[in-house]
Amino acid sequence: MAKILFVMTGADRWSLTTGAKHYTGYWAAEFTIAYLAFREAGHEVLVATPGGVVPPVDLGSLAPNANGGNDAAQEVAETIRGASVLEQPVALGEITAADVDALYYPGGYGPMEDLAGNVDSAALLVDARRAGKPLALISHGPAALLATGDDFAGYRVTAFSNTEEQLNGLADRARWLLEDRLTELGVDYRRAEPFASHVESDRGVYTGQNPASTAELVAVVLDALSHPGERS
Repeated sequence: MAKILFVMTGADRWSLTTGAKHYTGYWAAEFTIAYLAFREAGHEVLVATPGGVVPPVDLGSLAPNANGGNDAAQEVAETIRGASVLEQPVALGEITAADVDALYYPGGYGPMEDLAGNVDSAALLVDARRAGKPLALISHGPAALLATGDDFAGYRVTAFSNTEEQLNGLADRARWLLEDRLTELGVDYRRAEPFASHVESDRGVYTGQNPASTAELVAVVLDALSHPGERS
């Protein structure tokens, strides 16, 4: 059994260029799909956030149109209500890469607000990479890589694309776009069609482009945990 640390946002608002705050948090399905799959595989899930605050869910991600219908949306909400680990997060800075076997960063716009500059998260990522532990980040979760300096320069990664931001209607109000910042960081950014599942794997760093990529990303991480000597 592996210990998988979900590093999650503590921000419920995302600052825009207009001075307004876009209500946000973590994207529900990016948590629930991974949480259920890792638990079903027999692994333990832990949660860490900046300051140890309870991670806020993006209310928009609970809507039926974000989950394929009313029944699926209800299942997502029930999974979150039943996940007691969300109510007992560890503070980033009080846990190290040595304490866990893998890291998983759900998205939502929250990580753009707090994890993009969080030094404790950056230390976890760098230490886990050096120790050869699987790192998985999805959608806006790869914003956490921005705090690591050039430690991930040259890695092939994906994340929520500029085109997807434009289609979401927020690109013109964003202070910065994740695709642009990752490219400036020196990673080898890759993208596929908007809102289609797309995963990149590079030397134990696994990234998913958007919420639709969650199940595929989790499957890749589960395979990496099952074959620790064969990580690509």
